[in-house]
Amino acid sequence: MPTSTSIHPVLDQAPTTESFRKATLRGLRKNQKRVPSKFLYDERGSKLFDAICELDEYYPTRTEIGIMRENVSAMAEAIGPAARLVEYGSGSSLKTRILLERMGEDLATYVPVDISKRHLLESAEALAEDHPAVPIQPVCADYTASFELPESPRPARRTVGYYPGSTIGNFPRAQARAFLSQIADTTGPDGGLLIGVDLKKDVDVMTTAYDDAEGVTAAFSKNLLRRMNQELNATFDLDAFEHQVRWNEARGCVESHLRSTIAQSVTVAGESFAFEEGETIHTEDSHKYTLEGFASLAAETGFEVESVWTDDRSYFSVQYCTTSPDLA
Repeated sequence: MPTSTSIHPVLDQAPTTESFRKATLRGLRKNQKRVPSKFLYDERGSKLFDAICELDEYYPTRTEIGIMRENVSAMAEAIGPAARLVEYGSGSSLKTRILLERMGEDLATYVPVDISKRHLLESAEALAEDHPAVPIQPVCADYTASFELPESPRPARRTVGYYPGSTIGNFPRAQARAFLSQIADTTGPDGGLLIGVDLKKDVDVMTTAYDDAEGVTAAFSKNLLRRMNQELNATFDLDAFEHQVRWNEARGCVESHLRSTIAQSVTVAGESFAFEEGETIHTEDSHKYTLEGFASLAAETGFEVESVWTDDRSYFSVQYCTTSPDLA
């Protein structure tokens, strides 16, 4: 399939295998072994996450899509014309389509940022085919770190970050504060942020969303071990680990772990790690917020919550935040 003329050359700032190796070894040396959740998203991991989003148990995606479809006109009005829209962790850009269908040529450019290059380009190509009038500038990068934005091909009146899903919940509060501050720095004065924020609710609803009956989430979690085997010469036996989910009330989050079902030793990049039976690798957090709690966090980072849209059950929220016109 020929590349659409609306797609600009990809700006490739993807993390290296060396950064994966260093972060993995550093995490596995801790008393509570852990690997940063961003490494769940190679090409296979990204596709598995897309499958998770379609599961009955996984309420965030369908709930957020419903909120967006019902309120997209108000969201587009808040963003305003001639905006450079930067999506953090774009993935399949499913929810972005709702915005593009409403905003169309009003955007100066759309900048999808994702850590998985092939998945990023596949999604950008599909979007460009359906929205040829919108300039698309893919950036392959770890969006949690500093990265360069391409120059907009059209004059941009403002820069607006877009962070759909419940991914802000993957960060502990200090890291969430740092990440939102980074976005505020990127958008600059009079910038904006349209963000999905998962809300606190019944514990069973929250935990089941990350431990589905079909085992897709378990496959997504174990894919991290497969990736370490392939890229870091690790010796993980995937059948000797199981996906485990628990609610941590004190931290206000759902924790995902890979639990060793036996006592074993595993080698990663030439270094040996012992696992006791029942010992885990902490792979991901999913923090849940109250509306007041997220507004407080946003205020600490230079953002002010201007608008909040929720579903009838208050399971999920989409919020629009702005930075001050005279942001230092």
